[in-house]
Amino acid sequence: MNTTTRLLRTITASCAFAFMSAAIAQEPTAPAPAAPATAAPEAPAVQAPAATGPVFILLDTTKGAIVLELDPVKAPISVENFRRYVKEGFYNQTVFHRVVPNFVVQGGGFDEKFVQKKTNEPIKNEWTNGLKNMRGSISMARTPSPDSATSQFFLNLKDNPALDGANGPGYAVFGKIVVGMDVLDAMGAVRPGPAEATDQTGTKRIFPDVPSEKLMMRSAAEIDAAAAAKMMADAKAATPAVPAAPLVPAAPVAPATGANPAVVKPAEPVAPAAPAAK
Repeated sequence: MNTTTRLLRTITASCAFAFMSAAIAQEPTAPAPAAPATAAPEAPAVQAPAATGPVFILLDTTKGAIVLELDPVKAPISVENFRRYVKEGFYNQTVFHRVVPNFVVQGGGFDEKFVQKKTNEPIKNEWTNGLKNMRGSISMARTPSPDSATSQFFLNLKDNPALDGANGPGYAVFGKIVVGMDVLDAMGAVRPGPAEATDQTGTKRIFPDVPSEKLMMRSAAEIDAAAAAKMMADAKAATPAVPAAPLVPAAPVAPATGANPAVVKPAEPVAPAAPAAK
């Protein structure tokens, strides 16, 4: 069994913290949120609004700010679902309850006391939209049932092609981080371990992969394109420039035998060749 297979199986067991009850159990295929306490209803046919351009969401976390750029053209259902939770204030004062180093950071399901929150109805899985689970992308977490995603999501710490569904339904990507990759990396560096949390039935259980440091999402809010552009520009300006390679001094010109060094002229620099036309 290869490392990826073992990791995916571990994930299923711990996705929303490996609930013991079948109603909220997580399967090994990849990060998944807890299932509703009752059998998941068939995903409704959501009529997505007309796309008007990228949607920007600002996440204020205890590790710093993250700006998400969501794609309502390729993932209209997932984007509208996420916006709905944001507008309802659902994500405010929730925790990132799961960290798997070098894989994903997951949140959107538990309050600051690690009690699982009640959610809206599940949505259709848009895993065939062409967006990939690449580093910095945001995807909907779910149970093994393809159309079971509700509020929980995960952020990819690295490229995770195994989550794209080469052999069956994958995990729907609906946006990416445009500011705050350093924040994601800081969360991904927090050591995980077992801890107690309360599932939707009110039962306290010990769940794996809980970060040893509480990672809070203090708020989530939609911002306009101008505000997002300013934050992207500020973040770029604050990023240290990569220093240029130091110039290597030319070797001194040796004076000719018997000549007076004081009158020896250095060799004239040779002009660089013009770049070849493409």
